[in-house]
Amino acid sequence: MTEAILLVGGKGTRLRPLTVHTPKPMVPAAGVPFLTHQLARARAAGVTHIVMATSYLAEVFEPYFGDGSAMGLHLEYVTEKEPLGTGGAIRNVAGRLHSAPGDPVLIFNGDILTGLDIQALVGTHRTSGADVSLHLTRVEDPRAFGLVPTDDTGRVTAFLEKPQTPEEIVTDQINAGAYVFNRSVIDTIPAGRPVSVERETFPGLLADGAHLQGMVDSTYWLDLGTPQAFVRGSADLVLGRAPSPAVPGRRGERLVLENADVAPDAKLTGGTVIGTGAVVGAGARIDGSAVLEGAVIEPGARIRESLIGAGARIGARTVLDGAVIGDGAEVGADNELRDGIRIWCGARLPAGSVRFSSDQ
Repeated sequence: MTEAILLVGGKGTRLRPLTVHTPKPMVPAAGVPFLTHQLARARAAGVTHIVMATSYLAEVFEPYFGDGSAMGLHLEYVTEKEPLGTGGAIRNVAGRLHSAPGDPVLIFNGDILTGLDIQALVGTHRTSGADVSLHLTRVEDPRAFGLVPTDDTGRVTAFLEKPQTPEEIVTDQINAGAYVFNRSVIDTIPAGRPVSVERETFPGLLADGAHLQGMVDSTYWLDLGTPQAFVRGSADLVLGRAPSPAVPGRRGERLVLENADVAPDAKLTGGTVIGTGAVVGAGARIDGSAVLEGAVIEPGARIRESLIGAGARIGARTVLDGAVIGDGAEVGADNELRDGIRIWCGARLPAGSVRFSSDQ
């Protein structure tokens, strides 16, 4: 298998303010745009041709990745004029594929961090003779996900949307967001209108008697849809808990990129990333956080499981715990921000003006 479709058109609304200026797949995780990790893992699995289905801030992708040759890939870009949903996006890029009708095409979402064995999923697809194969993973609480029960052979028997009662929870297997389609199946998706592959395509194929195969792979899996999840995913990449050949440095407690200036007595732990040109002042303590390019952390600041946007400034002795600070924002000295608070891009928070916060 040499082809894949990468769905990168979402607006990343739940990730704001991180996605105000940057599409979700391009937000840095472990020092590089998150999309870099996905492309590198696909290339390592033998994929050479990838078509990106873009929409929101589509102009950002090609200037960064170009034709993909630097990564050993052939990249193409197709931009939706109007949002088409997951299924519509897949159908919209079909004309760029080179596969024959019976060939497998890998499809994956631009916001899932996973240790999926891509070659095993393709192998399962081939040996089972399926029309579509799905990566499934198991979760402790499946109520926020669509359930995908299978029979003893792994064949999908139903698609159940977000069950709420114990009686409705018939399996802990969920759709993990990576698929292998036979090329001919992609052509059956209606063209020119929004289509949800999860709510329309898959249930429709099942109703028509198509063979949908599930492969359970419960290695690392994380949906990076929220700021808290994104920060965790970045830290897990640095710590080595999540696999990627694209982490730009040795895995460990910290990753400090070139031209960053970190005071000798600053303490960086928990998979913290310090971006290019960022500054960390004396006595600062940063745990499990991401400090993006050009941000400044002043002396004595305490930061835990937070994301500091590009060019932002955190004042001396300020405490951040589970906070998200937008690009170019300034948080003055002696503030205390906790519990998921988000400071918008370019905002200015005076010194000592906030001592605590609740979820917002």
